[in-house]
Amino acid sequence: QVQLVESGGGLVHAGGSLRLSCVGSVIIFSNVNMGWYRQAPGKQRELVAAITNRGSTNYADSVKGRFTVSRDNAKNTVYLEMNNLNPEDTAVYYCRWSSTNVWGQGTQVTVSS
Repeated sequence: QVQLVESGGGLVHAGGSLRLSCVGSVIIFSNVNMGWYRQAPGKQRELVAAITNRGSTNYADSVKGRFTVSRDNAKNTVYLEMNNLNPEDTAVYYCRWSSTNVWGQGTQVTVSS
């Protein structure tokens, strides 16, 4: 089965940092496009960052300059480095195999004031 598993969420104070990881079981991981999404209570799920098989990246305006998405194909892993977090970043974060309905289980990120 294709499976994605996120980890790295937690509770931090405003201004702090977290690094999220997403490990995939996709056979040809190096050739897949991946995305990070987040969903806060009562809000729609939104794209935060994406990375293509070639390493090109894209970010939501709200996180540009603060978040960095990267990948390590040898480890079948994509990362989301989050710096200078603020309470508006509080959400459940999910990774996704782009253009599919394959999602991870989500990891909670909570940023206190």
